[in-house]
Amino acid sequence: MGIIVGNPPMKSLAVFLACVLGVPLAADEGMWPFNQFPKEAISQKHKFDAGAEFLDRLRLASVRIAGGSGAFVSASGLIVTNQHLIERCIPDAKIGFYAGSAAEERVCPGIDASVLLSIEDVTTKVKGTAKDTVSGAALQQRNGAIARLEKECAEKSGNVCSVVRLFSGGRYDLYQYKKYGVVRLVFAPEKELAFFGRERDSITYLRYGLDVAFVRAYENGKPAATANFLKWSGDGVKEGDLVFASGNPAATNRVATAAQLTFYRDTSLPLTIARLQTRVQLLSTFAGQSEANLHAAEPLLNEFLTEYKLAAGKLIGLRDDRLVARKTAFEAKVRNAVQRDPKLGTDAGKVWDEIAKAHKEWTPFERSYQVLESNAAPGSKLFRIARQTVRGEKVDASEGINDAIETLLLTQYLEELKLLGDKEAPVKAILAGKSPAQAAEALVKQRRSGDDGMVKLAQMLEEPAKKLRKRHDDVIQSLDTSALEKIAQYRFKLFGAADYPDATGTPRVEFGIVKGYTDRAGVATPYASTFSGLYYRKNNQGPYQVPQRWVDLKDALNQVVALDFVSTCDIGGGDYGGPVVNRAGELVGVTFDGNLESLPDNFLYTDEQARAVHVATQGIAEALEKIYKASRLLQELGVGPKG
Repeated sequence: MGIIVGNPPMKSLAVFLACVLGVPLAADEGMWPFNQFPKEAISQKHKFDAGAEFLDRLRLASVRIAGGSGAFVSASGLIVTNQHLIERCIPDAKIGFYAGSAAEERVCPGIDASVLLSIEDVTTKVKGTAKDTVSGAALQQRNGAIARLEKECAEKSGNVCSVVRLFSGGRYDLYQYKKYGVVRLVFAPEKELAFFGRERDSITYLRYGLDVAFVRAYENGKPAATANFLKWSGDGVKEGDLVFASGNPAATNRVATAAQLTFYRDTSLPLTIARLQTRVQLLSTFAGQSEANLHAAEPLLNEFLTEYKLAAGKLIGLRDDRLVARKTAFEAKVRNAVQRDPKLGTDAGKVWDEIAKAHKEWTPFERSYQVLESNAAPGSKLFRIARQTVRGEKVDASEGINDAIETLLLTQYLEELKLLGDKEAPVKAILAGKSPAQAAEALVKQRRSGDDGMVKLAQMLEEPAKKLRKRHDDVIQSLDTSALEKIAQYRFKLFGAADYPDATGTPRVEFGIVKGYTDRAGVATPYASTFSGLYYRKNNQGPYQVPQRWVDLKDALNQVVALDFVSTCDIGGGDYGGPVVNRAGELVGVTFDGNLESLPDNFLYTDEQARAVHVATQGIAEALEKIYKASRLLQELGVGPKG
């Protein structure tokens, strides 16, 4: 049963619909704004009072940093986050970094940290009393009001102020942040440990990553005084524990309709995956031919592999009939409630039909759109530069262009154009009697001679790409934006604060249970992995290689200490680096990934197999003491060397 929090509009109707429709919260679902946390639901389900003091301390200890999240863990500005978020600050990621004294702490240029101080509902101030909500004049009025509110807040407080649009404009909140402009590096492990298993193990579990780092916020040349910090838990977690995670989850699309999910499942994602799979195979073969080829191809190959796994994970989830069936059933109930509401009317329910019709109409064009416009010539730096040149965009003239790789990727792209045929693109003019391989080789050679063959290719594709882009905007993009805004606002009117808004990259709090699961292969997976997993791979080779000091000090480690663990917390990408706390508000983990089964959570949350992956505090402390001898850091955390 959903629980109404705060004082939402249409409260009695929201309570009724929460019961009838089963508003999200049947499981540990929700990326909740701090001013909308479902306290009553937590109390009923988990017998825990998440009161104002608990939530305020978590909010004031949590930080936004380096595109992700983190948390204060001492009164002197010490922040824990992920190694991968601040990697550019590490002098040599291969050996890691440790500042044994304050003087050794290293400035991180371009990295700052922000804390959410307050939230104020400014919906009335933004929207005013006008009934007009969609005209250009109305949007201009709102944008002006937002700019004015942010400016007035910043001038009055001296803080960073931002108006956050929630429920697609159903509510506007003013967020006020304290910003720490100077951040210094204190500790980071070697990349081999932070990213153990590299891309092969990313988005998987069991994991054995020590993806953690410590930085310090400074003010006026001194370590910042941060009274609100999270106490380090030495006990860690056990299966069944209730935990809370905070962070800044990246935008989600949970108001997506069943028709959209069907389109992604049957058309868009299979096309994307097939194109990526071909390129992964081509680059893998190329990389296997020599050490030089491997060195040249590995960065792009890893990029393709990551994209492939992200797309494949979403497709696997969408092919689970239960997910789409749940979405369809819930959608039907919401639609019926909308149509029965006299303030919305039966016409309001037609928005779902409009979305379904639009995606059916667009489906035959998706392949051409991907090939010609949305993802033309994947991985080709030369084509990207040529298209940027033709479109008058800022040219990203990346160094390190490898002719062999370019020829390989352009050959595959020309093969795709050839399959489209002359009705979609001027294929005959592009190939000019050559095979795709011959044409690709010629294009790459022409670059060396100063010829603009790549620009000519981009010019020949520009008109058909432009037509498809316009059709996509007319048929899909504009409707998706307007229709999904309507659906989000319908839900807000029906459920009020019993429903959470889609993530917006702003601070949220989530909750869940520390819990293992059975994966899709039927293998039971424990809730935690231990240090022993770092060592069982044969000969300490490849992506499963630990640094030599980890080999030398293996016997000093307690190898049954938890290194990583999983929970049912409903996280998103921007949550990485964020804190995980127990009922006492003590830090028990740091989020750094989700498993493959969690990828469809972008559209619909499930706790059956989807898991958030966290580094365990007891594992961090064990490594700091036994491997890195970081006594100064341990003492500041309040755990100290164990002797």
